Amino acid sequence: MNNSLKESIFPISPLIKITLLNLYFALTIPLPFLAKFTAVNLPLWLFYLFIALGAIVIFGVLSERVILNSEGIRVNYPQWVSWLWRKGWSLSWSDIDSLKMRTTGQGGIVYYFVTKNRDKAYLLPMRVAGFNQMVQEVQNRTNIDTTDIRPLAQPWMYLFLLVFTFFLWLMDIWTISLGI
Repeated sequence: MNNSLKESIFPISPLIKITLLNLYFALTIPLPFLAKFTAVNLPLWLFYLFIALGAIVIFGVLSERVILNSEGIRVNYPQWVSWLWRKGWSLSWSDIDSLKMRTTGQGGIVYYFVTKNRDKAYLLPMRVAGFNQMVQEVQNRTNIDTTDIRPLAQPWMYLFLLVFTFFLWLMDIWTISLGI
């Protein structure tokens, strides 16, 4: 075990950020144009306000980062996010007893850090850039075997979603051009 671990920061993967923000905007940008076209009785500025607020929320959620250092693991958000609603968590290396696997409702697999006194469990962040390096550092610090741990969603899945989001953008352009 290497006790001189420098601080390592693992943000959400840029592929995931780009994909989810693009999908959000592809789904919401046509709404004001469709509302105008279908004569919905709601001011357009309200649509734009809600789209902007939603983008801020999604950007905030995607600003999560995992920090590993000699004391432990910490999941946090920028101050403007943690002040509002997402606080994050931290766990010292000495408090970690194990990693427990759980299946999701959709059949995926996630892992939780279980504390030594078994009173709490913390979700292992799985959508970070450098995931394999992060779990290797966790293994080095805790002596927990992480060789079988894989990210919940593989990069090709987000690439696939990004390609289909591109086609959705093409439909949006067509829809907006009809709305104007």
